[in-house]
Amino acid sequence: MATHEPGTGSDEQAAAAVPDGQRLVADLVVERFRAWGVPRVFGYSGDGINPVMGALRRAAGDPAFVQARHEESAALMATGHAKYTGGVGVMLSTQGPGAVHLLNGLYDAKLDHQPVVAVVGQQPTTALGAEYQQELDLTALFSDVAAQYVQVVLAPEQAGMVLDRAFRTALATRSPCVVVLPHDVQTQPAPAVPPHEHGVVPTAPQWRPPRVLPADDDLADAAEVLNAGERVALLVGQGARDAGATVRAVAERLGAGVTTSLLGKPWWDETLPTSCGVMGHLGTTASAWLMQHCDTLLMVGTNDPWTEFYPAPGQARAVQVDLDGRHLGNRYPVEVGLVGDADETLSALLPLLTERTDTGWRDQVAGEVERWQRIAEERAALGAVPLNPERVVRALSAHLPETAQVSVDVGSVVYWYARHLRLPPGVPAHLSSTLASMGSGLPYGLAAKLAAPDRPVVALVGDGAMQMNGIAELVTLASRWQDWADPHFVVLVLHNNDLAEVTWEQRETEGDPRYDVSQSLPDFPYARYAELLGLGGIRIDSPADVDDAWAHAFTAGRPVVIEAIVDPDVPLLPPFPAGAEKMDSFRRALDAEDGSERARDLLERQAKQESD
Repeated sequence: MATHEPGTGSDEQAAAAVPDGQRLVADLVVERFRAWGVPRVFGYSGDGINPVMGALRRAAGDPAFVQARHEESAALMATGHAKYTGGVGVMLSTQGPGAVHLLNGLYDAKLDHQPVVAVVGQQPTTALGAEYQQELDLTALFSDVAAQYVQVVLAPEQAGMVLDRAFRTALATRSPCVVVLPHDVQTQPAPAVPPHEHGVVPTAPQWRPPRVLPADDDLADAAEVLNAGERVALLVGQGARDAGATVRAVAERLGAGVTTSLLGKPWWDETLPTSCGVMGHLGTTASAWLMQHCDTLLMVGTNDPWTEFYPAPGQARAVQVDLDGRHLGNRYPVEVGLVGDADETLSALLPLLTERTDTGWRDQVAGEVERWQRIAEERAALGAVPLNPERVVRALSAHLPETAQVSVDVGSVVYWYARHLRLPPGVPAHLSSTLASMGSGLPYGLAAKLAAPDRPVVALVGDGAMQMNGIAELVTLASRWQDWADPHFVVLVLHNNDLAEVTWEQRETEGDPRYDVSQSLPDFPYARYAELLGLGGIRIDSPADVDDAWAHAFTAGRPVVIEAIVDPDVPLLPPFPAGAEKMDSFRRALDAEDGSERARDLLERQAKQESD
């Protein structure tokens, strides 16, 4: 992490640009951003944060400022930046409504354990407590989402220390932190060096990740459990981000089948013969089989919430590896919990594991993976009116560049991503997983592209998410793409005029028929709107056009929106046996709906595939 002292080099030049040569607290804030290695700040201007905006102007693009169309999108961009880069995502907003708008993106960071820092303006200290315009109790507002650290800066001497603590805490706890800056504090002169006196706390912009390894005895206990297993399964989460090769070595030595959490999908090679795909409600048939039949479970860097898809309690002995000890045993009873970095912990564990020579279990797993791939291919090939969304997403696998980055919004598109898209090794893909916030796909994609403008980006989005804020962030995309080394940014919009995931949830969990008033979406010409913005637009409604659309989008000289007119009747059936328990509810709901014959037919076909 960069540790240069504020007020030197380019910082002196920035200070010289301030009226009367003063270096303000606002300038110190920007210097601290640089010192912490922040390349860009996401946000939206307003009177409460204007002094910091002035300091960013004086800093001449170091760091850059990225204007979103809404503070919520800025916060989602900051969270996306943290996910794609591993660094701290930073956002700026004014007080009042701007601060409130940040909450959704901050909660996305909190629930998916990402380091972000929000710097939020506030009314002058002299006005606080007067019910002043846009005055909110920001400490109370952010006390839950930024439970690890939220602090108001009340004196210039305090500013550097508070910012440093916010960054260190965000990195150490992988959580959002908030710094509140009243307007009058931002405009006060910043001390060149904090005074060496009682009540002033000096600090520095410095943090290095610790090396965390379990004790040797704990590793030996874990090896005993894993070596005793005859049918070993691995569940891989986002904590395995930098441990792919080591996880593979462990899996091969144990002869294990491997499934992933939704967040773990990009960090495991799904082309391997014992790769069962994503686990859970939106996961694969092979993953459900693996969890149902294993006798030993090794969980690596995962806190996946789908507990009904884990082995039944008592079925499997379990070992869990996680950097955060609070996650051990949080989803499944574990016999040995190892607190440690995934790569180093598994590297230390590997020599203690016994090589499996009997390939019987491995062959069974590979057979179930082949069966699932046949099912998935058959489902994608089924006729739909007019297009099958599974076909559209599955076809992307053959066109996705090896240098791409992928973002996925929330909705039915997540099912098709989880089940059908094969990511080339090294291609990151991110989404709002635990919060599951609609409208995150475009902000995430923009964060990915800004972090690596030479890499193509694909954003997979439903029409509900597009209407929530994706349409607005296409404006951001249109305003920035000509600055990129590689112009390729492909937005797939699954256009079905329906909040399809929730429609199927109503049928599944409530046994209720579709409620047209709540579920129907207004029609919108996404491809034509893209063209209006100067982007490419492709509208497809025939299976014959799917591959050509993907091929054209990745060779076009500008970003492209592919508007795929897809069928909302394609079911979102959970993998069996959990899915079998939902069939009565699905049938009851569809029997009560007019015009549900096609949805019922597709549902029964999928159920037969699962049970055969």
